Amino acid sequence: MTNRLYYGDNLGVLREQIASESVDLIYLDPPFNSNANYNILFKSPAGKASDSQIEAFEDSWHWNDCAESAFHDVMTSGNTDVAELLRAIRGFLKENDMMAYLAMMAVRLIELHRVLKPMGSLYLHCDPTASHYLKLLLDGVFGASNYRNEITWKRTTTHSDSKTWSRVSDIILFYTKGKEFIWNTPRAGHSDAYIASKYRTDDGDGRGLYQLDNMTSPNPRPNMMYDWVGFPFPPMGWRYQTETMQRLHDDGRIWYPRHPDGSYDLSKRPRLKRYLNEMEGGVMGAVWTDIPPINSQAQERLGYPTQKPLALLERIITASSNEGDVVLDPFCGCGTAVDAAHKLGRQWIGIDITHLSIGLIERRMKDRYGEDLAYEVIGTPNDRASAERLASDEPHQFQYWITQAIGGQPFQGGRKGADRGIDGYIYFSRTEGMDRGSQKHSTEAAIISVKAGQRVGVAMVRDLKGVMEREKAHIGIFVCVINPTREMEREAAAAGVYTDPGTEITYPRLQIFTLAEFFQGHRPKVPFLDRQAAYRKAAREGDAKNQASLL
Repeated sequence: MTNRLYYGDNLGVLREQIASESVDLIYLDPPFNSNANYNILFKSPAGKASDSQIEAFEDSWHWNDCAESAFHDVMTSGNTDVAELLRAIRGFLKENDMMAYLAMMAVRLIELHRVLKPMGSLYLHCDPTASHYLKLLLDGVFGASNYRNEITWKRTTTHSDSKTWSRVSDIILFYTKGKEFIWNTPRAGHSDAYIASKYRTDDGDGRGLYQLDNMTSPNPRPNMMYDWVGFPFPPMGWRYQTETMQRLHDDGRIWYPRHPDGSYDLSKRPRLKRYLNEMEGGVMGAVWTDIPPINSQAQERLGYPTQKPLALLERIITASSNEGDVVLDPFCGCGTAVDAAHKLGRQWIGIDITHLSIGLIERRMKDRYGEDLAYEVIGTPNDRASAERLASDEPHQFQYWITQAIGGQPFQGGRKGADRGIDGYIYFSRTEGMDRGSQKHSTEAAIISVKAGQRVGVAMVRDLKGVMEREKAHIGIFVCVINPTREMEREAAAAGVYTDPGTEITYPRLQIFTLAEFFQGHRPKVPFLDRQAAYRKAAREGDAKNQASLL
C-alpha cells in the first residue's frame, strides 16, 4: 500500500524514505513570497470574525547556514550542469532571499529527479516572481531537451488597483525525465459559440445535435465511382466504399437532400451526419482559462489561501499518469494533489513540514472518502514515547499536534507571540431546554492549555483557572506530557463542575488530560464534541447532498 503522508522536511524524507525511480508523477507548488506567511484560515463556529490563522509554514527562505548547506550539496551532487548554473546565478543575485530559495529548491529538484520513473513527469507550479529562475534550474536538473511546456493558468480576474498590467496568472512548468513519457491527450470541450455555429440540427432521434460533412473523395478514386440510391457519383468518387455507405445508410447517418414532396433532390449530394456527442474536442492548449479559482463559497474551499482547485490537479494527473500510478506532492499543504490522485484511482505520497497541514489533510481525506480510507502517516506520534520525543524536541509542533489530535483548533493559529494563556479551543454545543421541540443550541469554547515540558505544577493549573474566569469559559483543559501531582488534581477538582442546562449532564470544569490518557483512547469530556464546528468539512466524494459547511 503506497498511500502515505510524511511529516518533515521534504529533503530528508526524499533522501531517506522515497526509493529511486518509484514515482510516476510529481506535482509541487513550492512557496516563495518574501513578505508573506502561508496560513490556514479558520473562523469560530460562533460566527464571529475570527483572528485565528493556523500558520502552515513561514516563508523562511533566507540566506543562512541552511541555504549555504543546500548550495554546497548542489555543488557536490555530481550534477555539474546544475552546479555551474547555480554558481552563475549566485554570482548575479548574491546572497539574498531569492538565491536562498533557489539553492533550497535546486537540491530538492535533484532528489525529485532521482525518485521519478524513466517515463515520469514533473509539474512545478509557481508565480512569475521566480518562474524564470526555476525554469533554468529545471533545465539543469532534467535537461533542456526534456522541457515540454509552460502552462499559463488564469487564476483570477484583473485588479482595478493594479499599478501596471494586472497579475492574473500562475505558471506551471512541465518537464519529463526522458524522451518517452506517459501522456493521455487532454481535449478541450467545444465552446458555446462553436456549437451554435456548427451544430444546428436535431432530428429528434435521441442522438442530439449534428453537423453535415462532405462525403466526396478529395482525390480521384475509380473504385469509389458508383451511383448511390439514384445519386450520381462525384467527379472524384465517394469517400466510402459501398459496404460502408450501406452501413451508414442503415444507421441513419446519411442526410439526403429532398424536394418539398419528400423525394430525393438528385441535383445535390448526400452528406454525412456528425453528431456533437460523438466528437472529441480539440487538443487542449497551454493557456488554461476554464478553471476558476476557489471562491469564498466554493464547496471544496477549506480556508487554505494557496489552495488550488481540484479540477486543476485532476487535469494534470489525468494527462500524465494512469490508474494505479504513484503521484507525489512534496509540498502538499492542504492536500489537493493527493485528493485528486485518490479520486482518479492513483496511489499517492504527500509530504509537509507542519503537523497542521498533515492534520488538515487527514480530516479532508476522511471527510471525502470515509473513515475506512487506508493510508499511513509517517513522522507523527503513534505512541507515547514518540509523542514525548516530539514534545521535547519541537514543543511548538507538539502543541499543534496534540491540540488537533484531541479535536481542537490552535489559538491564533499557533503563531509565535503572546497567547494570553490560551493554546487552543475545543468548540462544543450548549443545549438549553429539556423539551426536544424547544431546545436551543449555542456554541461554546473550551480553553486548551498545553504544557510540553517535564516540569508542571499547581501554579500552572491556577493560571488556567484565571484564564477561564477572564474569558468566561465553562470548561478548561490542561494538557500535559507527564502525570499531574496530587496538588494539581486537587486544584483542578476545586474548580467544580459544569452542568449542561439542556441535558443536565455534568462535566469537570477544569480537566487535566495526559498523554497516557490520549494513547489509552480517552478524550476530554465536553458536551457533543463536533470537530466540524472548528473546521470546514470537505464535500464527500460522490455525495452531492453532502455540502461543505462552516458553522
